[in-house]
Amino acid sequence: MTQPADAKIAAQLGASYVGVILTDSPRRVDEDTARAVFEAAGDQVSHVAVFGDESVESIAGKASRIGADIVQLHSASGAPAIDDLRRQFRGKIWAVISIDPDSRILPPEANDLAETADALLLDARVGGRSGGTGRTLNWGALIASVGALNDQADLVLAGGLTPENVATAIRAMRPEVVDVSSGVESSPGIKDRSRMEAFAEAVLSASIVGEKPPSPTSLGSE
Repeated sequence: MTQPADAKIAAQLGASYVGVILTDSPRRVDEDTARAVFEAAGDQVSHVAVFGDESVESIAGKASRIGADIVQLHSASGAPAIDDLRRQFRGKIWAVISIDPDSRILPPEANDLAETADALLLDARVGGRSGGTGRTLNWGALIASVGALNDQADLVLAGGLTPENVATAIRAMRPEVVDVSSGVESSPGIKDRSRMEAFAEAVLSASIVGEKPPSPTSLGSE
């Protein structure tokens, strides 16, 4: 989220999480804006702060100042960085695993990350860029690889999700959370209310349909 008004709408639509990006991105915001977005979302919504490669001390300080409940960590440092961050940040930590859109298995470090993080966030990597690519993952091919980690950490699914495809993604992967950004935008960082509404409706419908329905999938938006 880049605008408090959009965060308020997301909360009204039932989002469980609202996120802000504090690393290189067209959606990057400063700390003042991040606080305003979280205040608009309200206390009933968990606040997620997205970071890239920077010091653990810097991440913990910023997360605390803006009132983040969760840190979403795009970092090449892996499990050791999560252990260090946990000593300085009391909230939850989501470790991002970015993979090529056509990948059929998770990278070897996924096991270590699952043991140390509270959740694994899967996102598409295109041209060295992680997150915000608008590309989907090969959901069907990843099921077996992801299933092996289900008992270790929650699954947050990102990567090109839209109102048109999120139900299919949920039924294929059964994530605890789906994370949307560009799929509900009219331009980078600017959300489209009609697409937000359609996305929320699709998540709800997919979460309650099936032979053995999982716990309802939560919605997160950045």
